[in-house]
Amino acid sequence: MRHSNPDRRTILKAMTSLAAASSMAKITVGRAEAAAASEPALSPALGDIDQALRQAVNARTVPGLVAIAANDKGIVYEGAFGPSITADSVFWIASMTKAITGAACMQLVEQGKLELDQPMGTLLPQLEQPKVLEGFDASGAPKLRPAKRSITLRHLLTHTAGFTYSIWSEPMMQFEKVTGTPFIGQCKNAAFNAPLVFDPGDRWEYGINIDWVGKAVEAVSGQSLEVYFKEKIFAPLGMTDTGFLISSSQKARVAPMFSRQRDGSLKPMAFEMPQRPEFFMGGGALFSTPRNYMAFLQMLLHEGTFNGAQVLKPETVALMRQNHIGDLNVVTLKTVRPESSNDANLFPGMTQKWGLSFDINTEPGPAGRSAGSLAWAGLFNTYFWIDPNKRVTGTIMTQLLPFADDQVLKLFAKFESGLYAAIA
Repeated sequence: MRHSNPDRRTILKAMTSLAAASSMAKITVGRAEAAAASEPALSPALGDIDQALRQAVNARTVPGLVAIAANDKGIVYEGAFGPSITADSVFWIASMTKAITGAACMQLVEQGKLELDQPMGTLLPQLEQPKVLEGFDASGAPKLRPAKRSITLRHLLTHTAGFTYSIWSEPMMQFEKVTGTPFIGQCKNAAFNAPLVFDPGDRWEYGINIDWVGKAVEAVSGQSLEVYFKEKIFAPLGMTDTGFLISSSQKARVAPMFSRQRDGSLKPMAFEMPQRPEFFMGGGALFSTPRNYMAFLQMLLHEGTFNGAQVLKPETVALMRQNHIGDLNVVTLKTVRPESSNDANLFPGMTQKWGLSFDINTEPGPAGRSAGSLAWAGLFNTYFWIDPNKRVTGTIMTQLLPFADDQVLKLFAKFESGLYAAIA
C-alpha cells in the first residue's frame, strides 16, 4: 500500500492563512502566545506519526486509515494512508454518532424543550412503564418486573437507564434470541422492545440509550434526525458529507471494510448501514468523513462555535464535559460477540466517568491527554478525543471489526503521544 497523498501528509492551518498552502508539513507551537512566532520546521514527532501509520498500513497490519488533529488555531496534523484513502473518504462512524445526537439534544435543552431530569415516559410512552429483565424461566421465556423508578433524559444520555447492547450483554443476547427482537443496528423499531437489565440509576452500562434520545429529539422537534441534523448541525458546520442516507457519489468514496481473522490477517467484508431504515439510529448509523467530523470536534473544542456558526452555547458545552454519573463508574465492555468486539476499555485500570455523551478520564492519559478530557469511539475502530485543558482534539478512522482492535489502539496511542510531543 502507499500513502494516499505524499505531498500533504501533514498540514498546518494555524498561525496564518498561508500555512495551509505549504507543501511541507508543519506544526503549531503554543497557542495565542505563538501567534507572532515564526513557524517551526516539521516536528520529528509528527514525522514519527507519519512513519508509524504508513508502515502499519503498508504492512497490512491495519486497513487504510486517516488521522487528523487540531488545536485552538486549526488543523495541526492530517495523514491519510492506503489506496484511494483521503481525508474526504467516507467512513461509517457507528457510535461516534452519539456525540452528535447528544449535541442535538442539548440544543433542545437550551431552548427549554427538553429537561435533563424529566421522566421520559411523558414524551415517549413506550418508556412510561419500563420493565427490567430478571432472568429466564425453565422454558427459556424472559422474566420481567416493573422498574423501581422512572427513566430520565439524564439516565439516557449517561448510559445509566438500564439499557444494554447485546454485543456486551449476555442477558440481552439471550433475550434477542428467544424473543426474536432485532439488534438495534438493523434499524428496526422492534429493537425498542428491549427491556432494561437493571433499574435506572443503579449503574453504568453501555447500551441503546442514545437511540432513545434520538427518538426524543424527533418527538420534540417534529423533524426526523436526518433533517434535524442537517439543518441544525451539519449545514452550519459545513458537514456536507455526513448523514444517514448515503448518495451514489458518497458511496464511491467509502473506505473499504475489513474483519480481523484469527491469524491476524485482514479479510474484506461488505458493509452498509440500512438505507431504508424504520428509524434513524441516533446511537450509531451515521457516515462521515474525517474532515467533516473534525469540524464537529472543533466546534466542541471552541465552546460550541466554529467557523462563525454557534451550534451550542459555551455553558452547554461546559455542562456536557462534567461528570453526570456521580459515584458510578464506567466499566470495561466485556464482549459476548467476539466477531464484533473485543473487550473494550479506553483507560484500563483508571476510574472513568461519563458526561453528556462522552467518556471522561479522571487522570492524565498515558499518551498525553489531560485529566478531564472527553472521548469515545465507533464500532468499526474509529476514535476521537477532546482535551479542553491543552486545547487539542483528534480523530483516527479506519474500518475494521472487531472493535477495540489491539493494533489500531496501538497506532492511536502513537498518534496521540506524537501529537502532544510535537505541540509541547
